Amino acid sequence: MTDHDDFFDRLIDREQLRTYLESELGPAEEFEVERHRAGQSNETLFVTWGDRELVLRRPPPGETADTAHDVCREYTVVDALQETAVQVPTTVAAAEDHPATDSDFYLMEREDGIVVRESEPAQFQDPSHRRDVGTELIETLVAIHDVDVEAVGLEAFGHPEGYTQRQVDRWRSQYEWAFEVTADDRPVPGVGEVTAWLEANVPTDHPQTLVHGDYKLDNISVETVGGRDASPNERAGGAREQPPAINAVFDWELSTLGDPFTDLGWFLTFWPETTAETEIFGAPGGYEFQLSPGYHSRGELVDYYESLSGRSFDDERFYRVLSVYKIGALSEMFYRRYLEGNADNETYPKMESRTPAMIDWARRLLEGEELE
Repeated sequence: MTDHDDFFDRLIDREQLRTYLESELGPAEEFEVERHRAGQSNETLFVTWGDRELVLRRPPPGETADTAHDVCREYTVVDALQETAVQVPTTVAAAEDHPATDSDFYLMEREDGIVVRESEPAQFQDPSHRRDVGTELIETLVAIHDVDVEAVGLEAFGHPEGYTQRQVDRWRSQYEWAFEVTADDRPVPGVGEVTAWLEANVPTDHPQTLVHGDYKLDNISVETVGGRDASPNERAGGAREQPPAINAVFDWELSTLGDPFTDLGWFLTFWPETTAETEIFGAPGGYEFQLSPGYHSRGELVDYYESLSGRSFDDERFYRVLSVYKIGALSEMFYRRYLEGNADNETYPKMESRTPAMIDWARRLLEGEELE
């Protein structure tokens, strides 16, 4: 048995899951479970149950920071959005503290679509289609922020008053949690300086909406040509003629009621304009393809968001600094999990250098500098 097998066994008890699926969905002859290795936070597994293709979401094994990786909360919001203009996967069931995972988990239908991470799909390679990508993403983000939370039963889903201040407090505490282990390995200079700047510059007034919490290009899927059963050549050939269209928004674990500009700032951080910005995320990936001709500039995306939503993004520097600070905190949390042996992800060791690089980027932004 390999180390990967050992880690997989920590994620799922197949027989316990089989029993659960039989009780919820009825018997099935075919049963397969496969780990999806692309995620960075919660664990995602693909489950075949008879003729149904499902996705199981569960927290990572081992100790996690308080409030992180709350998959039942994620299920609540995705389930509430089923009949709205926001495209989300079809929910199936959720279980709390179940022996199949020794944790909470939930199930949803698997979507036919392309999740874009490391390279540009055929659908994006026409410059006019690249414009469609940014347009679709902003329109979907505005749709999220325009959800009538009372109509979908999410009016008690969070506490929007004071949300932005709590974001600073929360991510400071995530650094503190990670540093309990990582500080003995190497320092991260500048965290205190960035924290102090954020605390001194929190906007005192902001809109209150549903927020996604992790909205970016690789947390959506775009429609494919021919579905999962089509060959790569069939998909690529047809896709070049088909403009990209979002068919699902994923990874709602950080969703709540709060400040929509935190979503916009986060989204812009993952929309690079220079090679230096792509390099800071490292390889593979790094979003290099978004430097190709046709993609919107960040300024154009902000303008479109403002015109579509009727909201003015007046404190862009604060929200972009906060976003980079949050990425640094997430990186440090991943690094702690790596040092403790609670992760099987080849990118986690790279967080040793990524967190300091993120803090340096945040310091540049708060001083009004861009990475060039």
